[in-house]
Amino acid sequence: MKKNAIKIYTDGAARGNPGPAGWGVVFLADKKIFELGGRADYATNNQMELTAPIEALKYIKKHKLNAHVEIISDSKYVILGITEWIFNWERNGWRNAAKKPVLNRELWEELYKLTQELKPKWDYVEGHNGDKYNERADEIATSFADDMPVKLRK
Repeated sequence: MKKNAIKIYTDGAARGNPGPAGWGVVFLADKKIFELGGRADYATNNQMELTAPIEALKYIKKHKLNAHVEIISDSKYVILGITEWIFNWERNGWRNAAKKPVLNRELWEELYKLTQELKPKWDYVEGHNGDKYNERADEIATSFADDMPVKLRK
């Protein structure tokens, strides 16, 4: 990993979809690992998949961490949405290809604004495929969704 680089693994989970939900973030910065997580009483999986990178980027902004940021997610919805689809949505008045309003628009707008500002690199990782940090982000998200949060590394 490059010096002055932060890798961030994000994940979201919902029980019932929608239902009790959680999100998880694992930060890898130099030789430090720290984690964030949270929950919502009622949300969809996609809402939590979006909330995780939003919260990660807000953390970076709040703490003025000056670094090359890479966000790794197992959600193609998030990765394709922020790197491809969002440009057409914006151009088409926040309507998708089927001319319907884009779901979770407020979350997309917040993520887009943070992305414009902090310019993270976005990468996809296949979920449940043995990547230990992706698995940990999933464990954090599901534990918060179940309202039995795991202890987070600080």
